[in-house]
Amino acid sequence: MLRIGIIGCGNIAEKLAGTMVKMPGRVSIEAVASRDKAKADTFASRFGVGKAYGSYTELYADKDVDLVYVATPHAFHAEEMLEALEYGKNILAEKAFCINEAEAEKVFKLAADKHLYVAEAIWTRYMPSRKMINDIIASGRIGRVTSITANLGYKILQKPRIADPALGGGALMDVGVYPLNFVLMATEGDTIKSLSGLAVKSSQNVDVRNTINITFESGISASIFSDSECVSDRKGMIYGTEGTIEVINVNNPEEIRIYSGDRDPVLLETMKITHEINGYEYELDAAAEAVANGRTEPEAMPWKETLRVLRITDAMRSVWGIKLGAELKG
Repeated sequence: MLRIGIIGCGNIAEKLAGTMVKMPGRVSIEAVASRDKAKADTFASRFGVGKAYGSYTELYADKDVDLVYVATPHAFHAEEMLEALEYGKNILAEKAFCINEAEAEKVFKLAADKHLYVAEAIWTRYMPSRKMINDIIASGRIGRVTSITANLGYKILQKPRIADPALGGGALMDVGVYPLNFVLMATEGDTIKSLSGLAVKSSQNVDVRNTINITFESGISASIFSDSECVSDRKGMIYGTEGTIEVINVNNPEEIRIYSGDRDPVLLETMKITHEINGYEYELDAAAEAVANGRTEPEAMPWKETLRVLRITDAMRSVWGIKLGAELKG
């Protein structure tokens, strides 16, 4: 059984902890840490965790912790992961994995040197819906894929983690990575030929909303939209020469609809998506299985894919003139 220590006691940590307690015999929460000891105590009490620490270093030093789940703002991920790795801990880190590709490369190099598991916890990469979508594409049911659109928007600009560049703010690094990963999963194995995008920025110089356009060597084109000021329909559309796949909610796929390629498309099939718990269990099971078998990265989200996503976000932020986290000191 994988013994997990959680750093950070925010909303996403609570969601994952709620999942972990429903996975007895597979994972357990060994400890929790916050820079505010009172928060750690409250969190531990709520989820029945035996140890609560007032510093992350104390948790890293706990010999009963096999893996550290990083649930802090992503501006701090790199330094936290590097320290955890020095203590010999495996890691599952929330998206965005790091602020930029250079930070992630340092983390992966140290993980490789120490032969420790490190993974980005972007849950859609681990969900069964990914294989369902890819199987439909591979079957030829919608013909040859020509274009993809994906969007995600929530009213979250008021949150410090979105508004503040020092915390790694902006729509792209928080919600935009979901439609971006949706496109990259649907075009698995394809190479990006060109990349462009536009952003509307706040007074604090983070992207409030953005659009990204990608063309692939295969000829597939993709259009991605993310917004921190409005709720969008969250749909992913995969258009083919013989039909269309519609995915309801690219952040947490709920339903897959297959349409004919007629001028007036006919709904051919609807596939409901359900989970054993809530969808977070897959990334936790992947971590437990990999650590048990001595693997350093997950099959669902290998290091090269985390680096590719950050390479794209780096390129876009460079065009838009946006610096985040430690980049602001340069």
